[in-house]
Amino acid sequence: MHVLVLGSGQLARMMSLAGAPLNIKISAYDIGSGNIVHPLTQTVLGRGLGSAIAQADVVTAEFEHIPHDILDTCQQSGKFLPSTDAIKAGGDRRIEKALLDKAKVRNANYAVINTREDFELAVEKVGIPMVLKSALGGYDGKGQWRLKNTADIATIWQEMSECLTSSDNQAIVAEEFVPFQREVSLVGARGKDGSIAVYPLAENVHTDGVLSLSSAIADQALQDQALQMFTAIAESLDYVGVLALEFFDVDGALLVNEIAPRVHNSGHWTQQGAEICQFENHLRAVCGLPLGSTKLVRETSMINILGEDSLPNEILEMAGCHIHWYGKEKRAGRKMGHINVCGDYRGELQKRLCALAKVLDQRAFPAVHDFAKSFSN
Repeated sequence: MHVLVLGSGQLARMMSLAGAPLNIKISAYDIGSGNIVHPLTQTVLGRGLGSAIAQADVVTAEFEHIPHDILDTCQQSGKFLPSTDAIKAGGDRRIEKALLDKAKVRNANYAVINTREDFELAVEKVGIPMVLKSALGGYDGKGQWRLKNTADIATIWQEMSECLTSSDNQAIVAEEFVPFQREVSLVGARGKDGSIAVYPLAENVHTDGVLSLSSAIADQALQDQALQMFTAIAESLDYVGVLALEFFDVDGALLVNEIAPRVHNSGHWTQQGAEICQFENHLRAVCGLPLGSTKLVRETSMINILGEDSLPNEILEMAGCHIHWYGKEKRAGRKMGHINVCGDYRGELQKRLCALAKVLDQRAFPAVHDFAKSFSN
C-alpha cells in the first residue's frame, strides 16, 4: 500500500515511521515546490501532483492550509481521504463554524466580519470582550486579536483591515470570550466502515499561543461529552482518518474551540502512551484496515521542543523519556521536536516531569517549570 501525504513536514515524517512496520509506503508532496519527497530524508523522488497521485493508492493530508485547486485535483482522483470538505473546514473558520452548527455541537457564539460595519454589528451580537481570528491562515496564535474594551476598536480594526486585504477571500471570525478553566483535546479515528476509536482526553498548556505541554487525563464525564461531539462531527462529514477536536472546559461542560482534520500535536503522546499511536491509526483508517486499540498503556505527557536544536544529554539517561526530533533547521519558535515522558502511575510521571524541569532551560520550556513549581507547592 502506498500513501501520498499532502505536506512534507513532521507529521508526514511520523506517519512514515508508523507505516513502515505495516509495510505501508509513504511519500510526501511538498506544496510549495511541487516536488514528491521522501518524508524522512527529504530526497526528491519526482515532481508534479498528477504523477504523485498516479503512483499512490491513497492520498491524505498532514495540514489544512492547502490551496483548493490542489484539494479539488486530489478529490477528483477518488483516492483522497478524509475528504476535501473536511480539510477545507479545518482551514477556514467560517466553514468550520458552519459545520459545528450543522452537527449541533456546542461552540462559542460568533459573527463573520468582512467590513467595518460587520465589525460594529459583531460587537453588538457577540459582545465585549471578544476574540477575533482570521478565517484563513491563522495557526499557533497567529492572526488573532483580543478586544477588551471599546476604546481599542479603531486600533484593532486597522490591524484587521490589513489582514482582510492581505489575501483573497479573507475574513475575520469574532467569537465571544469564553472564561474556561482549561483547554483539552480529543484525538480519535473513524474507519471506512464507520467504526470509531478515540484516545483519552489530553489537557493542554499553551505558551504565547503555541502548545507547550500535553498530558493524557482520565475524566469520564468529559470523555463522554467529547466522544458524543466527535461522533457527531465525524459522521456529519462521513470522515475517514484521524480527527482532533480542541475544547474549552467551562465548569465541566465542553465547548469546541477548533477542529483539526488530521493527526495532531496534542496526540503525539500516543507514540509511547497508547497501544497504537495516532499516526498508525490514521494510516489504518485511510487504507481500509481495522482500527487499532486506543487504550492508555502508561501515563504520558508530551513536551514540545520550540526553537531549540539540542537538549542536555542527561535526558537520554532518564527513565521514561523519549526524544523525537523532526530534522528541521533551527528557527526561533519553530517546532523542532518533542519529548514524551512516561510513568507507570500518575505520581511517577509527575516526579519525572519535575526531574526534567531541573535540566531543561526555563526560558525554552516554561510550561514544564510551571508544572514543577505547582507540584512542589
